[in-house]
Formats: sequence, C-alpha cells, structure tokens
Amino acid sequence: MASTLVRWSPFQELETLERRMRRLLGMGELLSPVLPAADVYETDDEYVVELEVPGFAEKELTVDVSDHTLAVKGTREAEQETKEKTFLLQERLEKAFERRFALPEEADTEHVEASFADGVLKIAAPKKAQAKPRTVPIRKS
Repeated sequence: MASTLVRWSPFQELETLERRMRRLLGMGELLSPVLPAADVYETDDEYVVELEVPGFAEKELTVDVSDHTLAVKGTREAEQETKEKTFLLQERLEKAFERRFALPEEADTEHVEASFADGVLKIAAPKKAQAKPRTVPIRKS
C-alpha cells in the first residue's frame, strides 16, 4: 500500500469553501479583486515600484502622487465575447484596478518618473539629497 504525505493546512478547507461560494453566488470578482503584482524596492539613489500590467496600454494607465502617496490606476475596455470565444476561465487582470503605495519621507515626490515597457510599469522616486555636515568657520567680531 503506497501512501502520500501531504502537509495539512488549516486554510485549505476555507479556500475550498471560498471557491464553492464564489461559484454559487457568481461573485468571483467581488470577493477578491485581482490586482497587478508589484515589486517595491530601493537602491542607493531611489525608491522603485514595478507593476505587472499585461494587456494594458500606456494610455490606459495613470500615476498620481499626492502627499507621499503613489496611486496607480488602470482602465481598459472590456474584451467583447464573440461567437467564436466564450471564456471558460478568465484570470487576467480586471478591466480596472487601483493600487496605492506609501512613499517614505526621504522620497522626492516632485521628481517622480514613470516608464512602461513589455507590460511592466516602472515608477521611480529619487531620494532627497541629504544635507551634508560641514564645518562653519568662526569669524572675529
């Protein structure tokens, strides 16, 4: 008799229940909206946010900065089903999304730049120049 060792997870049963509820209620999108995957990191010179947004065109994306909060929005036209295509499974990003990221106080929000290539939106906020300590000469009065 062969046996298989499977790691038990207390959440596995909840995930199964959630999938069943989604199917039953027809509310897949409402229970957990799909958001683009993001990487957030810093280098010596800047803070960077990269979002995977396949299927979106550059003109369908907006980046706003307000009070050290970075807001990224995407809106695209819904793909029309045709007689030749009926979705059996659809896991791509929604037709609209919004993600917000808090930028550190050291980020220079006046000089944020964004670029878009190969389905990846890259947003870079340079770090503010730190005031360097200096010696102040003392004059005779």
